[in-house]
Amino acid sequence: MEITPVRPTDLPQLLAIEKAGFSVAEAGSEAAYRERIEKLATTFLVAREGDMILGFIVGPAVKARYIEDEMFAKTPTNLVRGGHQLVFTLAVSPLARHQKIGSQLLAALEQVARQAQRTSVALTCLARLVPFYEQNGYQNQGVADSSHAGETWFNMEKVLE
Repeated sequence: MEITPVRPTDLPQLLAIEKAGFSVAEAGSEAAYRERIEKLATTFLVAREGDMILGFIVGPAVKARYIEDEMFAKTPTNLVRGGHQLVFTLAVSPLARHQKIGSQLLAALEQVARQAQRTSVALTCLARLVPFYEQNGYQNQGVADSSHAGETWFNMEKVLE
């Protein structure tokens, strides 16, 4: 397995993984993913084995410490240096789960963030996923100010030193 930057030709597989891992209300649209591929090329990483995508992680590097719902509607442009690395999506193919691919993707994006001198990596997740992120060094910062998909989300943050 290798982790590489996203390619425009990855879109169909990315969408299939997204639909397998998230409800219709939670999932990003094809248009949103086209915009993310275009605007977030340096912070959109894909785990692949040959031509098959096993999983991916994507999010913007911005001044805001946490994800804001409007970011899902209009993808922010990455800061070149500094700010906070946010994670919109971490998703692993159902065929590749329980192989630590999600943890490897988090670590790879953390390295990108460190190289760009980001302050932290932050994301929102559902309560059932809090333990996974805690195992990867994230701290639960409490309920997020988000109404995305009508769910209760938790802010998870890993401060980079």
